[in-house]
Amino acid sequence: MESQRLDTNPIHLGLGASSVPQPAFTGDPAWYGGYATRHGDDGAEGRLVAMHSFSESWDSWEMHPVGSEVVLCTVGEIELVQQFDDGERMTTLRAGEYAINPAGVWHTANADRPCTVVFITAGAGTEHRPR
Repeated sequence: MESQRLDTNPIHLGLGASSVPQPAFTGDPAWYGGYATRHGDDGAEGRLVAMHSFSESWDSWEMHPVGSEVVLCTVGEIELVQQFDDGERMTTLRAGEYAINPAGVWHTANADRPCTVVFITAGAGTEHRPR
């Protein structure tokens, strides 16, 4: 088995406790379309495990309708912003800390210095909107 880098090649966790390395992540919407084609049959049980580095705040909101998302900070610090019916909640994550974005909750993030975050996402049906 050859080693892989999580920041370039995410992993799909699928049915039957399978783990499938993914093609190099491009950030392009077409990459996500390909991912959905490859693993859409896993439905709400499929999870995408990816690692991304940020040095500035996100310019959009996202929401995962079919399942929760684990957000694990591994380097630096990031502020997770979640939008609930009763208002926004901000949670600062430092290296080694995680939070959960519940299914259906719109979220974004603020980063004013470099940080790295691992996401474990139930990505089926993910929606985006401008911030």
